[in-house]
Amino acid sequence: MKHGKKYTDSVKLVEKTKLYDVSEAMDLAIKTKTAKFDETVEVHVRLGVDSRHADQQVRGAVVLPNGTGKDVRVLVIAKGDNVDKALAAGADYAGADDYAAKIQNEGWLDFDVVIATPDMMGVVGRLGKVLGPRGLMPTPKAGTVTPDVAKAVEEAKAGKIEYRLDKTNIIHCPIGKVSFGADKLKENFDTLLSAIIKAKPAAAKGQYVKSCVVANTMGPGIKINPAKLEA
Repeated sequence: MKHGKKYTDSVKLVEKTKLYDVSEAMDLAIKTKTAKFDETVEVHVRLGVDSRHADQQVRGAVVLPNGTGKDVRVLVIAKGDNVDKALAAGADYAGADDYAAKIQNEGWLDFDVVIATPDMMGVVGRLGKVLGPRGLMPTPKAGTVTPDVAKAVEEAKAGKIEYRLDKTNIIHCPIGKVSFGADKLKENFDTLLSAIIKAKPAAAKGQYVKSCVVANTMGPGIKINPAKLEA
């Protein structure tokens, strides 16, 4: 694969074999920006667990102190007073069977987060084939199945992200935009990593954080020293 001059120049800023401190890595994630748009900074953490075992799953949600820089569109599946509470809290859409039908029959997916009240899981369950593969299915563990829809909406709008292990034992998460600056990116990074470390399964043995890489949308991967993350 042939890369452009901007990418080639940005790669020269990163030492392939070096394990960077978090602050250095955030600085480089900004310096290696090449695109004209405000690039997203992502973190990829490989853990010393086996996702094939139920007792070694790592999954949860955390509110990033500086948000993600993304305007999050929230759909709330609820009825009665909860619809009004959701809309008052800032939900973009709130309702029950009407929205479920729109998703099922029209393939409507103009939202980024789905929140549901526990009494609506019968309706939400029918949407599993559509929402599940896209990572949009509400779950109690992520705080998106809750009777307190107002709080869930406010957290989603404030920058709540879900982290979960994929089949290769890696967690992929956005931690903000290049325009945030190194300090805010580091603060978001520290919050995310703290949550992942606290979620360490009792069944996990040996080194938990195997590797950690940060990169902007169009830039090279920057390796962070995993030994210092669990210290």
